[in-house]
Amino acid sequence: MGGDEEPPRWPGERLGLPEDGVGAAAGNGRRFLALVVDLVLASLLTALFIRPDVADPMVMQQFNLWSLVVWATITAVPVAIFGFTPGMAVWALRVARLDGRVAVGVWRALVRAGLTFFVIPAAVRNADNRGWHDRLTGTVVIRMR
Repeated sequence: MGGDEEPPRWPGERLGLPEDGVGAAAGNGRRFLALVVDLVLASLLTALFIRPDVADPMVMQQFNLWSLVVWATITAVPVAIFGFTPGMAVWALRVARLDGRVAVGVWRALVRAGLTFFVIPAAVRNADNRGWHDRLTGTVVIRMR
């Protein structure tokens, strides 16, 4: 790439995505809020089976471990099948493959969830609002409305 290349005018322009509306690259705010919804949902679902007790470190350790398992499940499985997590559905976002295929697929969903767990790969974004997890899996998070 030479120094003559002009920077994109909006996130996703280089990928052929519209500047705004349906199909546009999702912004950081909506993506973060979707993650928060997924984390809260995972904690609530875990609380149905394990009662959190902040005074007991062993109980909280078990609660946190199971919350992580639930989060990974509600993140990877729906993305692999439908292209979005429950939190993404709330904020009208979905994961799209750059090769045009509809299903994200299991390996892409697992890699995305695994790298999201480590935070930095998902937080470090390029000009197209794609984190390392998106670039590695050939995906982009787009708006559904």
